[in-house]
Amino acid sequence: MNKSVVVLLTLGAVLCGVPVVKAQAPGAIPGRGAVLSSGWLDYRARTIAPVQLQNSGRIESLIRGGRLYLSLQDAVALTLENNLDIELQRYGPAIADTDVLRTQGGGQARGVALSVGETPAGIGGPNSPLLNAAAASFAFSSSVPANISDLAVVVSQQASLSITGTTPQSSGPPVPVFDATLIGQLSGTHQTTPQSNPLIAGAATLISRIVLQNAGVQKGFSTGTQLSLAYTANSQETNSVRTSVNPFTTASLGLTLVQPLFRGYGIKMNRRFIRIANNNRKVSDLVFRQQVISTVSGVIRLYYDLVSLNEDVRVKEQTLALAQKLQADNEAQFKAGTLAEIEVVRAQAQVGAAREDLINSQALAREQELILKTVLTRRGTADPAVREARIATTDTVPPPGPEKPRPIQDLIAEAFKNRPDLAAAGLQIENSEISLEGSRNLLRPEVDIVATAQNNALAGQVNPLATTGGVFGSTSAPVFLGGFGLAIEQVLRRNYPTYGLGIQLSLPLRNRVAEADYARDQLQLRQSQIRRQQLENQVRLEVENAVIAVERTRAAYEAAVQTRKLQEQSLASEEKRYGVGISTTFLITQYQSFLAQARSTEVAARGACGKAQVALQRALGLTLEENGVSIEEAYRGKVARAPAPPR
Repeated sequence: MNKSVVVLLTLGAVLCGVPVVKAQAPGAIPGRGAVLSSGWLDYRARTIAPVQLQNSGRIESLIRGGRLYLSLQDAVALTLENNLDIELQRYGPAIADTDVLRTQGGGQARGVALSVGETPAGIGGPNSPLLNAAAASFAFSSSVPANISDLAVVVSQQASLSITGTTPQSSGPPVPVFDATLIGQLSGTHQTTPQSNPLIAGAATLISRIVLQNAGVQKGFSTGTQLSLAYTANSQETNSVRTSVNPFTTASLGLTLVQPLFRGYGIKMNRRFIRIANNNRKVSDLVFRQQVISTVSGVIRLYYDLVSLNEDVRVKEQTLALAQKLQADNEAQFKAGTLAEIEVVRAQAQVGAAREDLINSQALAREQELILKTVLTRRGTADPAVREARIATTDTVPPPGPEKPRPIQDLIAEAFKNRPDLAAAGLQIENSEISLEGSRNLLRPEVDIVATAQNNALAGQVNPLATTGGVFGSTSAPVFLGGFGLAIEQVLRRNYPTYGLGIQLSLPLRNRVAEADYARDQLQLRQSQIRRQQLENQVRLEVENAVIAVERTRAAYEAAVQTRKLQEQSLASEEKRYGVGISTTFLITQYQSFLAQARSTEVAARGACGKAQVALQRALGLTLEENGVSIEEAYRGKVARAPAPPR
């Protein structure tokens, strides 16, 4: 292709506004606001860095002597650095960036994921036993776990933030391709054609050598305008004696403009996919924030449950120690002849029941450790050091504070302000309304203005074989004598212009497809608005339930503390009576059982208080602020604060 064509293509690209964007570093994961395009005339594929499945160094620093010393803040930090649910959502904003880039080029948004992973319920969750039999009954047998094969306890669940349903809305009229396209062609042809009428063709066998050069630029604009600039040059040499000019060059430079007047007209209409993609970019940030809130809340809950389970193990150890002491005392008295043998048997039965309770409690704590390790690491227990390490919790469940929650209306207003799922629902409604604009526009007739402007040229040499002089055989038309340069000159001077202006119509007698799409999209929008109202109602319910749970668990914890103190006094009094021979082993074991139940109830009640406060923070959307979590650190997957010092 000659230099003139190259210059014309470059000029057309600049005039059409082809962007030149700095390339992203190869192998980089596109992050927040990342630009994937590297400019025009660059066709290299963008590569995304492979997934990193190695744990952060923090977890190794917390393992000492075969134990994983874990504070609550370290558990939260490990969650931000290693949790795979959060790692999965880190790609969401980058995927949304690709949609923004795609729509800026005239494509349609492909959408973003709206699912959020929930942490497992854990052993301390619903239906998980932390207590012995109720204190109102008297039995030596302990509770037996009934949820050993319940996968809901150990497997993550999924929640969706979508309120728009599964059926997509109509895409509406197509938008122009905003990215300019350069078109070029260079071809040479040698053509030999036998002629049936040599008199007309000027040769028995017509031999032609043709060089064709085409170049052009096509681009669409936000107004709906389609613009194309095309240059064509055709150089030809033939053996015909009937051709007055040989060789000769024809050239033309044409501009064609198509402007919709109704369907597909307007900047707002043709940039609707860009608006949707930008909203989806915000939605992806909100989904990521919701994922962090969900995971951090779940980890705090799992941590509190592990603390409660470990405390329950200590309670069971104390209960076993009391039962063993009673057994030893009874055996001594039996040997001394002051106590019947049946009392020794009763004491032995109490020891067996207490040992069974301890075994169950220890197993529950180990199961909870496995769940927590899986949530806090990238490869679960595949790392031998993590698998073998026992978790030593260094924080306790905080006791309930004396303060009372603020007025419920203030809390609901704060939840509406902070909840990411509500904000994402609002953006989804806005996107549905934007799509509805496209559906409505399809009802309009298709009326386009078509304008063309073209400059033509002809240049060549007089055919020495020609039998007639024609225009080139006279001296009255020297303007046509010349080569390719003369043809370009004629084009640029507009010596032989052609103009055209017209209108093209497409008026369907019925438009049932568009009518149905517009009606359906309106119906789906109304459904989305109802789902948003359901979500608002659910938020109110969550806040009010969380407030009630905080108040109820605080009262239950205070009652459990008082009950435990009274049971300790009752056991101490009965032991004094037993010491002077006015009580029995049966009554002592009964009071020991009551005390064990009271202590376990206190542990569970304190854990329930902590989890109720966590649930209230989540319902208000304040989990990250209340626990010192930076969303920027969550995006990076690297927490700045150092691990807690050993205790």
